[in-house]
Amino acid sequence: MERLTGVDAGLLYMETPTAHMHTMKIAVLETPGGRVLDRHRIRGEMLRRLSLLPPFRRRLVEVPFGLHHPVWVDVEVDIDAHLHWVTADPPGSPRQLDEIVSRIASLPLERSKPLWEVWMVEGLEGGRIAAIAKIHHAVADGVAVAALLQNALGPVVDAAHDAPRTEPLPTPRQLLREAFRDHRQQIRRLPALVRRTATNLAGVARRRKILEPSPPLPLRDAPYAAFNGALTRERVFASTTLPLADVKAVRAAFDVTVNDVALAVVAGAIRRYLVARNVLPTKPLLAEVPASTDTQHAARISGNHLSNIFTSLCTDVADPVERLRAIGATARSAKEIHEQLGSEMYQEWSRFAPPRAFASFVRLYSRLKLADRHRPPINVIVSSVPGPREPLEFAGVRLVDLFSVGPIIEGAALNVTAWSYVDHFNVGVLSCPGRLDDPHEITEGIRRSLDELVAAIPAEREHVIGA
Repeated sequence: MERLTGVDAGLLYMETPTAHMHTMKIAVLETPGGRVLDRHRIRGEMLRRLSLLPPFRRRLVEVPFGLHHPVWVDVEVDIDAHLHWVTADPPGSPRQLDEIVSRIASLPLERSKPLWEVWMVEGLEGGRIAAIAKIHHAVADGVAVAALLQNALGPVVDAAHDAPRTEPLPTPRQLLREAFRDHRQQIRRLPALVRRTATNLAGVARRRKILEPSPPLPLRDAPYAAFNGALTRERVFASTTLPLADVKAVRAAFDVTVNDVALAVVAGAIRRYLVARNVLPTKPLLAEVPASTDTQHAARISGNHLSNIFTSLCTDVADPVERLRAIGATARSAKEIHEQLGSEMYQEWSRFAPPRAFASFVRLYSRLKLADRHRPPINVIVSSVPGPREPLEFAGVRLVDLFSVGPIIEGAALNVTAWSYVDHFNVGVLSCPGRLDDPHEITEGIRRSLDELVAAIPAEREHVIGA
């Protein structure tokens, strides 16, 4: 039995009938000669690897009366309740796969069993198949999922043959006893946390006065954009593949980070989308960028070690190169503020979130569509995760591409997630109908934005040499 951290539990409390807090991982597999995969073999491979995937063997158990965050308990997994099959309509194009992902993303996960499922998609172009993994964000963040993928798709070692352990469900008395014990330990840490928070906030206030450019603040600085507001139940998904070499070339030529390049191509796509509809806000859009707080080098395969950096997309800047430079400068300031506040601050305070009050407020907020009645806290979520650098395979089948996308939240119905895989920079876009006309307009805009920056590299190199 293991208690969820405040961050992990918060991702549960944020879930409503319209806000699904799962992440999606889409692995495209190429079978030799386009042969059909043996379903029995796929099922057997997944069973063999369950001992290497501990988070997939745990289910939630709520504490009576919501007196503390839920706990994880290891249980026996019914693989047939998690593994599903679907066949794409001919010709099985990438866009048709995106439509299947959209339908799967629109359905929440059942909390009565471990919070994951895998959909195998047959009938894709070229004899390819896809494995769509839906994993609740409370189970793992992007860094942890990347490590899990190595176990799920890498070579099977002897440990994979060990029988996964199970444990009996705790009694209500046990849950309450552990809850009160944990609360006592947390309360002892509260005075030191309050003092540290006050000190860090004072430091942030001083730092903001001298930083140039000053990073934006959520709520205060986010303008309204077409994809901001209350969510609907359905989801729409789109994907695109970019050359990782192009992303790295832009990074090197303009002395920015890969994350800066990701923000810039997203900003260019969003700006193009809004300009085409004559609804571009005069103020620049604000992005939430999930940031890992991992300090250890050991691979982590569960939980969320996350904080958030808030930065500008500089969508008020028309020139793509100047926009990239402005994004890089603002992102550096935002990281300074984040470090000054303390990357662990969000995690530490989240432990004190009251489960029932938090979840009830979120459900009421969603049901009344209150996100339509005030300024959005942010405009878009943009994340970039370094994925596997070496090719992976599953059941003897080569993995040729890997996409990912995180959830959207009330008030910000647009999530753009980039995952690198070998020499690809794969981008997934998630939104909901009524907020975004067609997410493929965003993915197409991302490709065009990267092309613009690549085309500007020769001029930048000449400028640097001339200087």
